[in-house]
Amino acid sequence: MHSLTVIIPTLNEGESIGPTIDAIPRDLEWLKVDIIVVDGNSTDATAAEAEKRGARVINEPRKGYGRAYKTGFAAATGEFIATLDGDTTYPAEIIPHVLALLLNRGLDFITCNRLAMMDTNAMSMTHKIGNWSLTMATNVLHGIHIHDSQSGMWVFRRCILKEIQLTSDGMPLSEEIKIETFRRGMKVLEIPVEYRARIGEVKLNTWDDGVQNLWFLVTKMADFR
Repeated sequence: MHSLTVIIPTLNEGESIGPTIDAIPRDLEWLKVDIIVVDGNSTDATAAEAEKRGARVINEPRKGYGRAYKTGFAAATGEFIATLDGDTTYPAEIIPHVLALLLNRGLDFITCNRLAMMDTNAMSMTHKIGNWSLTMATNVLHGIHIHDSQSGMWVFRRCILKEIQLTSDGMPLSEEIKIETFRRGMKVLEIPVEYRARIGEVKLNTWDDGVQNLWFLVTKMADFR
C-alpha cells in the first residue's frame, strides 16, 4: 500500500475547508491518505471544521504561503505529497488518479494547469493577465516550458524535497518548486485540470504579489549559474 499526505494551507477558510476535505477520496484499498491543514491563525472555524473531518491541523503563526508549505512538508509522513488550496477551486477528487499517473509513468512531480479548464467566474481578468505574464516570464528567464507557473495543485514524491532548494516563504514558492524540479532534471509533467470559482474572499493582492513573484524569478536565476 502506498501512503499520501495531502497538504492544505488555510487562512479563514471556515466555509470551504469542509467541502474541500470531503472531496478528497480516502477509502481506497491501495492508498493510505493523511491530510494536514497548515492554518495561519484563522479567526473563524477553519481548524474546527478540518479536525471534525479527521485532518491534522498545524497552526503556523509565521506569515506566508511558502512558509505554510514548508511547515507542511516538514510534518508530512507519506511516501507522496499532494497539495491544493482550501477554497474548493481545485478538483480534490482526482488526486488518486493524478498519483496513479505519476506512478504508472515513473514521474517525480506533476503540476496541474488551471488555465486550460477554468470556470468562467474562477478568476478575474486582472488575475488572468497576471498569471499569463508570470508564466511567460518563468519560461523565458528559466528556459522551461509550462502553461501555469502559479498553480497550487501538485502531486510528487516526498523524497525529492531533499534534492531541491525552496527558498521562498511567500507566494513565489509556487513557481519556485516548478523551476527547481524542471531545472534539476527531474521527471516532470503538467496536466490540465478544472479550476472552479472559490468559496470565500480572494486573498491575493494582485499588484504586490505580482511584483514579488516577478522579482523572485529574476533573483532565482542566480541559483543556476
